[in-house]
Amino acid sequence: MFVSIPTRERTPVRWATPALFSVLWLCFIGVELLPDSDQRRLLLEWGALSGGLTSPEEWWSSLRSGVLLRLFSALFLHADWAHLLGNLVFLLIFGLPAERAMGPWRLLMLFLLGGAVANLAAVIAIGTPDRLIIGASGAVSALIGAYLALFPSAKLGVVVPLGLFLQFVKVPAPLLIGVWALLQLLFTFIGPAFGAVAWSAHLAGFAFGGAFALIARAGIARRLRRKRGL
Repeated sequence: MFVSIPTRERTPVRWATPALFSVLWLCFIGVELLPDSDQRRLLLEWGALSGGLTSPEEWWSSLRSGVLLRLFSALFLHADWAHLLGNLVFLLIFGLPAERAMGPWRLLMLFLLGGAVANLAAVIAIGTPDRLIIGASGAVSALIGAYLALFPSAKLGVVVPLGLFLQFVKVPAPLLIGVWALLQLLFTFIGPAFGAVAWSAHLAGFAFGGAFALIARAGIARRLRRKRGL
């Protein structure tokens, strides 16, 4: 008599999100250790700058000079601790489940491409030339958009203050993320720190992430079937 004993499935290590988390930390600490003058020069040399890219000649010049690569390098630069920590928290919340579904390489592609598209949107949308655009907010917004597309029926935990007590409740992800997206749209025109926060980058990243997840849905489904041995 032979008894079939199912083998314990090994959970693949989710390394892309922790790697991005670590790189963002290390880049920020490395910049913070520099003197103020060197910090400013580094941000101006590697961050994206608003203005330009309004004609084919400017696009071609930016491609030849490598200026467009700043759309990627700007993702790993942050203005201060609050700017960094906010992005890191959302990276963990939405990056880990997205990576579990789409895999590490798709997540890295989404983060980099979504962040670059978001920065490009800010470069074009901000009317004032040579405004510095830095931070991973656009890339994290792309993860939020992908999360909503991948898990439309998910629920997110929220802590609600009720008098002297804090109540933990679960709210449908589409509702919570929809409110967030609506706020980004409103803040684009009338928001706080207008001109200092690239709200348009958040919207562009969010839209790119949702579209990316929908386009890659068939490949993600095949990956999950292979993972389950189907």
